[in-house]
Amino acid sequence: MAKARVVVIRSGSVWSPAGGPDPAVAARMFARGFSLVTGEEDGPAAAAALFRPDDRIGIKINTIGGRAISTRPETALALAAWISRNGLLAKNLFVWDRTTRELRDAGYALSAGRSEVRVFGTDAAGVGYGADLVSHLGVGSLFSKIQTEFATASISLAILKDHGLAGVTAGLKNYFGAIHNPNKYHEGRCDPFIAEVFDAPPVKSRHRLTILDALVVQYHRGPSYHARWAEKFAGFVFSLDPVAADAVGWTIIERLRAAAGLPTLSEEGRAPSYLATAEKMGLGRADPAEIETVEETVA
Repeated sequence: MAKARVVVIRSGSVWSPAGGPDPAVAARMFARGFSLVTGEEDGPAAAAALFRPDDRIGIKINTIGGRAISTRPETALALAAWISRNGLLAKNLFVWDRTTRELRDAGYALSAGRSEVRVFGTDAAGVGYGADLVSHLGVGSLFSKIQTEFATASISLAILKDHGLAGVTAGLKNYFGAIHNPNKYHEGRCDPFIAEVFDAPPVKSRHRLTILDALVVQYHRGPSYHARWAEKFAGFVFSLDPVAADAVGWTIIERLRAAAGLPTLSEEGRAPSYLATAEKMGLGRADPAEIETVEETVA
């Protein structure tokens, strides 16, 4: 069986002189990442390998960290723009998270237009959570209607961060932002709950791609922002295997921790055990021996 492929794209020019990500450079990084992860050099072919022309694509971001350590608008909107240039209608793309307040605090302008990429939260008028409880394994939650009704396909565009309980928060845990009661699932270092939320039908049936936003990586004292332990890694991590993506994210965090003279997450007693659980559930591969990591630099 072929190894799970994870693609790491970095660029030394992704940070603009103004201090934020350069959307044009981010678009080139997305183009290369999509190509390498799908095996299709042509942009429309790469998009078509993941999405139907009529798919409604929800780009689930993470804005709980404010402007300092959230999925930035320049990043999420550059991704949506690249997808819309390669075969999908802009009106069928939406960038979303839990609340309007968190989106605004992270720098997003809210938009619900019918002909453009939309940006809105679960708490927006006419959205909310589904009325029916989704009971799956050890999880019982109401899921955002954005995930259950609006989207036919989902991308997890997650910030890569250290997490005081889970060890690592990345693509899998990003979907905690799709349920009404994530606070309920942090016991036991969030294990097995991160895997079980992802395995629930509203997520598993729609998820197509994980992209870890590693432009800035919070490698210690996360998930909140601490400048001392935040590294401008200037990269994105792509994978069709959601577990392998997070496993490589863990490797990146450990690399940054070692460079800073910090102990490993295992030594601190908070290795992300949910990854092994997710692998046992058949959600992907966590074993580094079963993961092929491809790294490239984009100008």
